[in-house]
Amino acid sequence: MKTKLRIGIIGAGSVVREIYQYLYFRSSYTPLLEICAVADPNEQYRNWFGDLAGLPANRRFNDYKELLAKTELDAVQINTPDHLHCAPTVAALNAGLDVVVPKPTAATLKDAHAMIETTRKTGRFLGVDFHKREDPRIKEAEARFQSGRYGQFQAAVFYMLDKLSIADPNHSPRFFASPDFAEKNTPASFLTVHMADALMKIVNLTPVQVRAVGYSQKLPSLKPIAVKGYDLVDTEILFDTGAIAHILTGWALPNSAWSNTVQSSRIICSDGMLDLGLDQPGLREFHPDGIFEVNPLFKNFDKDNSVTGYGIGSPGRLYQQILALRNGKLSAAEREAMNSPITLGFYTTLVLEAAEKSLAEGEKLSTGATIGSTIDLRKLVVEQLGAEAAKQYKLG
Repeated sequence: MKTKLRIGIIGAGSVVREIYQYLYFRSSYTPLLEICAVADPNEQYRNWFGDLAGLPANRRFNDYKELLAKTELDAVQINTPDHLHCAPTVAALNAGLDVVVPKPTAATLKDAHAMIETTRKTGRFLGVDFHKREDPRIKEAEARFQSGRYGQFQAAVFYMLDKLSIADPNHSPRFFASPDFAEKNTPASFLTVHMADALMKIVNLTPVQVRAVGYSQKLPSLKPIAVKGYDLVDTEILFDTGAIAHILTGWALPNSAWSNTVQSSRIICSDGMLDLGLDQPGLREFHPDGIFEVNPLFKNFDKDNSVTGYGIGSPGRLYQQILALRNGKLSAAEREAMNSPITLGFYTTLVLEAAEKSLAEGEKLSTGATIGSTIDLRKLVVEQLGAEAAKQYKLG
């Protein structure tokens, strides 16, 4: 019986520095993981991680294809940008390996579908690290809602708003290395993923229609580098039951905000209501630099040098599932649940692509607002993936 997984790391950029290095080397999941190789075209990132993992030169690759060809592995974790998830995932699955990727599954419907179909065809494991699903507040809300305690879901408002410093290329130090990140990405693609996925996990409903409204007012006024991007996006999601949700995401809050990310939500049902104060996790800091809300639930540094929190436990549990699968300890029901469209994040990718499409087709007003078009998700899936795929995802 296997007690360790041989892991290859594809991509060693910021998400590894911020989160995954602690999973690999300083968590309770570390004994399960043998880090065998790394691939990254950026030499600095590649060698930083290679040194951290103690990898010899012949286990540090410029290209993931070379890593897959030359290393004996059980699984890979693909930490590339979202739009580059698909190709290495499909290649690894076809090579008989299991795969973990950070959220979202992919940047497009076609890529997400290709990854899911390859998972089903090969019988291997695809795990998507939607870490907010493991937030104990989200898990408690899911359990209480799905017990029937609140009746039918009717409406919700979720918001996730970053400080301006996150998107401002004039801020020092820059949060993103690229000065045009907020032009090439929208709050919908970067932030809505968290809240839309959390809501759909709680209510377990299928989205059928999306419309987005965007506001480009603050970012274009920045100096000396202006940003031609959206400050705020409101993504309206209609579900198959007629329930509706508004997911508001942005990155233009004043830098005096009490947290890098101000976030909360309200879910209204026929027999009750839930409020989730996600940006007030219980530790408020008063300091000469300001007043801050600190979230030790996500990532917590213990005195013994280990790191805990749901940001570590979420991907760690995916590796536990891989180990159970490779040891023949997963039941048919567990394997079926692993491959459901919600678990694999298909509907989340669908909502994100529809929001971007809505804005791209929308009417731009002189005020800086863009009134997006209404996107029929059934029609979008049929157009891109075909009628059979639409039925597979309960959108036929």
